[in-house]
Amino acid sequence: MGRIIDFQDHAVATLRARVAAVEEANRDLLAYARNRSGAVAAIHRAVLAAAAATGLEHLIHIATQEWPDLLGVDAVAIALALGGRGVRADANGLQYVHPRVVARMAMRVDGARMRGVTRGHPLFGPAASLIRAEALIRLDHVAPLPAGLLVLGQRAPAGAIEGGHGAEPLVFLGEMLAHGVARWL
Repeated sequence: MGRIIDFQDHAVATLRARVAAVEEANRDLLAYARNRSGAVAAIHRAVLAAAAATGLEHLIHIATQEWPDLLGVDAVAIALALGGRGVRADANGLQYVHPRVVARMAMRVDGARMRGVTRGHPLFGPAASLIRAEALIRLDHVAPLPAGLLVLGQRAPAGAIEGGHGAEPLVFLGEMLAHGVARWL
C-alpha cells in the first residue's frame, strides 16, 4: 500500500514565513518613507531660513549656525575656491584653505555623495575627527563664480548611508545655496 504524504503542514509553514518576510519588508519601507519625509521637511525649513538672508555673510551664518539644528546634523561647512584663493566657513568662522582642495573635491562629487567614514572630510576642520557619516554636496556655479562644496556631517554612524540613494533633496539644498552665493557675489 502506498503511503499518503501530507504537504499541508509544510505549505502552511512556508506561507507563514513568506507573510512574515513581507510584513517585515513593509515595516522597513514605511520606516524609510517616514525618515525621508522628515529629511525633506528639514531641508525645506533650511531653504526657507536661507531665503531670508540679507547678504552673503548672513547666508553663510544661517548655513553654518542654523542648519545643523534644522537638518539634525552635527557639522556644516561651506568651501569655495575662486582663482587663487580658497575659503571654508563653519561654526568657528572663516579659514583659508588651498583652492585646489576645494576644486578637486567639487569635481569628484556628482551632485551629492553620502557615505559612512572613520574620519570626516578635512573641510570639516577641527570637527573632522568626530564625523562618522557625511554628505558632500557640490555647489555648481558658472565661471567666473567659485567652485564649491557643502559638507554635512554627523557623529553617529548612519546605516545604509553609502551611495547616492535619496540624495535628490541634498542636491536641491546645494543648488539653493549655490544660487544664494551667486546672488550675493
